[in-house]
Amino acid sequence: MKYLSQEWRDEVFKRVDEAFKNADMPKVTVAMNNLYKNCPDGKDRYYYVALKDGLLDKIEVGEGDGPDAEFKIIGDYEVFAQVTRCEMNAQKALMSGKFKFKGNLVKGLKLASLADRLNKISAGIPTEF
Repeated sequence: MKYLSQEWRDEVFKRVDEAFKNADMPKVTVAMNNLYKNCPDGKDRYYYVALKDGLLDKIEVGEGDGPDAEFKIIGDYEVFAQVTRCEMNAQKALMSGKFKFKGNLVKGLKLASLADRLNKISAGIPTEF
C-alpha cells in the first residue's frame, strides 16, 4: 500500500480501531494533524487523527493543510516516514528540531504514548514509502 493513500488510511483505521477497542486506553478526546512537507510528489499532505473518549473517531489523509486540530506537527515527509516505520521516536524528532509543534507542548508530551501506539500499529502495515 502506498503511504498516505486512502487504502493505507483504511487499513490504519481498521487496525487502530480494533487495537484501541481492545486496550485499556485513557479516556482522552483529542485531535492531531501531521503536516508533511517535501512529499515525493511535491505536494504538502496531511494525516489527521481524532480520538473521542479514548476511542478512534476519525482518520483522514489528503493534500494540503488538513483540518484544524488541537495539535499540529509539521515536518519533512521522510522524517514522518521514519517515525511511522518506528525507525525514529517522535519525541526525539521533536526535541531535535526535525518536527515543529503547535499546541500545548506539555499536554502533547503527555499524549506521546498514544502517538507511539499509532506508529507501532502503522509500522505493521506493508507500506510503500
